[in-house]
Amino acid sequence: MTAMSPESKPVSPTVARQNQALLAGLPFSDTQDFEDATRGLLGKRVPNAIKNADGTVVWDNDTYDFLNGDAPDTANPSLWRQSALNAIQGLFEVVPGIYQVRGFDLSNVTFIEGETGVLVLDPLVTQETAAAALALYREHRGERPVTGVLYTHPHVDHFGGVRGVTTQEDVDAGRLPVIAPAHFTEHAVSENVYAGTAMSRRSAYMFGAALARGPRGALGTGLAQTVATGDITLIAPTLEITETGQSETVDGVRMVFQMAPGTEAPAEFLVYFPDRKALCAAEDATHTLHNLLTLRGALVRDPHAWSNYLTETLDLFGAEAEVVFASHHWPTWGNARVVTFLSEQRDLYAYLHDQCLRLINKGWTGIEIAEELTLPPVLEHAWHARGYYGSVSHNLKAIYQRYMGWYDGNPAHLWQHPPVEQGKRYVHLGGGADAVVDKARAAFEEGDFRWSAELLSHVVFAQADHARARELLADTFEQLGYGAENGVWRNIYLSGATELREGTFGTPTVTASADVLSALTPEMLFDAVAIQINGPRAWEEKLAIDVVLTDTRRRYRLRLANGALTYSAAPQSGDADATLTTTTRALQALAAGGFAAEALAEAGIEVTGDASAVSRLTRVLDPGDPDFSIVTP
Repeated sequence: MTAMSPESKPVSPTVARQNQALLAGLPFSDTQDFEDATRGLLGKRVPNAIKNADGTVVWDNDTYDFLNGDAPDTANPSLWRQSALNAIQGLFEVVPGIYQVRGFDLSNVTFIEGETGVLVLDPLVTQETAAAALALYREHRGERPVTGVLYTHPHVDHFGGVRGVTTQEDVDAGRLPVIAPAHFTEHAVSENVYAGTAMSRRSAYMFGAALARGPRGALGTGLAQTVATGDITLIAPTLEITETGQSETVDGVRMVFQMAPGTEAPAEFLVYFPDRKALCAAEDATHTLHNLLTLRGALVRDPHAWSNYLTETLDLFGAEAEVVFASHHWPTWGNARVVTFLSEQRDLYAYLHDQCLRLINKGWTGIEIAEELTLPPVLEHAWHARGYYGSVSHNLKAIYQRYMGWYDGNPAHLWQHPPVEQGKRYVHLGGGADAVVDKARAAFEEGDFRWSAELLSHVVFAQADHARARELLADTFEQLGYGAENGVWRNIYLSGATELREGTFGTPTVTASADVLSALTPEMLFDAVAIQINGPRAWEEKLAIDVVLTDTRRRYRLRLANGALTYSAAPQSGDADATLTTTTRALQALAAGGFAAEALAEAGIEVTGDASAVSRLTRVLDPGDPDFSIVTP
């Protein structure tokens, strides 16, 4: 999307002044990042619109060409600068033998040349963008076969394009290894399936996938631009890295691994290439403050472990590394600059963690800490520590949540009304919906957009069809977006405005693809089904179903009782109501189709015993809604 919404409004004087003030407060004369982001360019893809087999465009970096020139008043100039850097696309030489394609998806893909072919590190989100990146590499570096694949961690932008660079047949035949940190598959699958529907829906806001691109629309996420919308694939690892210091050589390429679980991902490694003195920092040191709690939803990450791992990185590789590159952004060259960069990234997470806990122990709440705590001057003025993707504000709230949970200790907050009931009461307190909207309009005109948004959200949840409230709330979100330095915050605010004006846009990118679902173990599949049980509907239902897997000779007993589906692989007494006989691979088909009769038949799963037991289980399944409301009741 490139056209602006016809309802888009000009910037308010308050936000325009705020954005102008930032120009004077940050070192915009420092152009080192632009020199680094363009260094080693070998060639671009022109035009850079990538299509799938049906001819649908799944990625078009050219839609960000508007980022040339100075920031308009509808964009935070710091975010505009970061987005302009992220939009630089092409094939770049990191050092001789290591090359990156940037600007083809949310992440970078790195090619490491070996004796006979090339290793592919983090093959983007979709097979279409990964294939296009490999084609650009081969255009400039020759038709080298892929001799290895590495996933640094289990987020979809680091494995989803794997079938664009290799095939399951080549991997099964042993022609190349797929290397990943221990527990990669478990986390890759569980994150995208268990709460996958909700995460994907919220990701639509976070990544601005449905937003128009332009000075009043999407600029990018701060981490990169946005997510490609092609086919997400997965090939399971064949070699897991389990400990720091583990060394592997593939196609003559020596690699030393550092484990960093619980940092940016629950399973993650950094990779050092000693023959090139090049360090891949995965996603633990990038040119932004990263997320401790990604706003799409996830487990809160550990900033204390994160900072400690970066200290270990410096201890292990800091003395000799001449370049550090990552799965996002651009590299940093020169040992002194590498050490400074890694040290400041380390100090960033350590400072937030330690200062947050200091204030927690003084009785401060998460929202109070987030409002008052600022970074020290060196970090505040380091471009790579700015909050383009994570933010100081929401990361401090995440640290509070990690240690203290959702409750802030105030009894008044222990049992609050839900949003609709709160809205009704606030509207009554304010003298009725129209009066509250008038007060919100006054706050809007005064530039107090945070208060305007809170007032109007109460009205919308109390009276969802109140046209003036919806219109002004959309305008308010838009102004908050115009002023946001954080790319994700801008996308979220503008997505909220878009849905208030035009209706919901659903979930443009679904990460629980067929390949991801096919990687579910039987136990994970049963967990995924259990999550879909409508408890109240199943209160009176009681049944037992056996699942027999002929290829592994495993037998499971599924039980539904008291609204909960549980399972066991231990020998069971008594007969099951029904038995499903199948293979592990065929069983995985149920992840998409559930236990409906047609899904069982299509997968070739044999049902014996009382087939109605399976139907009764199907009737109490309640799948997620990929179009659930966010800014309205």
